[in-house]
Amino acid sequence: MKTLEYVPVPAFADNYIWLVSDGRDAVAVDPGEAAPVQAYLQRRGWRLSAILLTHHHQDHVGGVAELCANAAIPVYGPAAEHIAEVTHPLKGGDRVRIAAPHMALTVLEVPGHTRGHIAYFQPGEGGAAPHVFCGDTLFASGCGRLFEGTPEQMLASLDVLAALPGETQVHCAHEYTLSNIRFALAVEPANAQLKAWHDEASARRARNEPTLPTTIGHERAVNPFLRVEREDIRQTLADALHETVPDRLTSFALMREWKNRFS
Repeated sequence: MKTLEYVPVPAFADNYIWLVSDGRDAVAVDPGEAAPVQAYLQRRGWRLSAILLTHHHQDHVGGVAELCANAAIPVYGPAAEHIAEVTHPLKGGDRVRIAAPHMALTVLEVPGHTRGHIAYFQPGEGGAAPHVFCGDTLFASGCGRLFEGTPEQMLASLDVLAALPGETQVHCAHEYTLSNIRFALAVEPANAQLKAWHDEASARRARNEPTLPTTIGHERAVNPFLRVEREDIRQTLADALHETVPDRLTSFALMREWKNRFS
């Protein structure tokens, strides 16, 4: 089995379109625009064989029609959302098998950012690390906004992702890491791993390098949205927001609202 390469192709101001290739064929994840994908495929001599979509927002689907204009490319996406170009609608628990490059994926339902948001989990094979393509549900040191879903839905979705193996490579769709870390440090200022991550991520961005992929294990250690049950975090929220924080759902909901207005 060929080793796969996972490439974050920058798009717009801060999106990443993930390309996965065996050196010949490639899968594109959430191609919000076609030009960066086409340019990268041409430069590497790769052929687009499939498209995976996590949700319906235009910065994730806007390039699909153009990429499929001259070829019958299968497009996988959430059945619960209307995306005109989807040829293979999916729901949680479905399996996706792509022949070239060889990819076997399990669909995870992770609503919250949108009502029908899905993620794709690729278990590790032959000693390779697992991978998850999570769109705008989980970010490095953060999580997506609740545009259509509820705090209950988003917390449950993050719990699903946090339960994946710790070595799982997390392929988020945006480079939001530094702003997320600034907020995370306000929530958990004594977290030594988070402070070290701030320095590392800042150095990467100074070199114009991506901070992704992250890992599930790393996120459990530094992402406050995966740590909502911690008593010190709940106390920080209570002190900063002058609210009672009786449980982890309240902790998450208050934290997400605080992040929405944090600067």
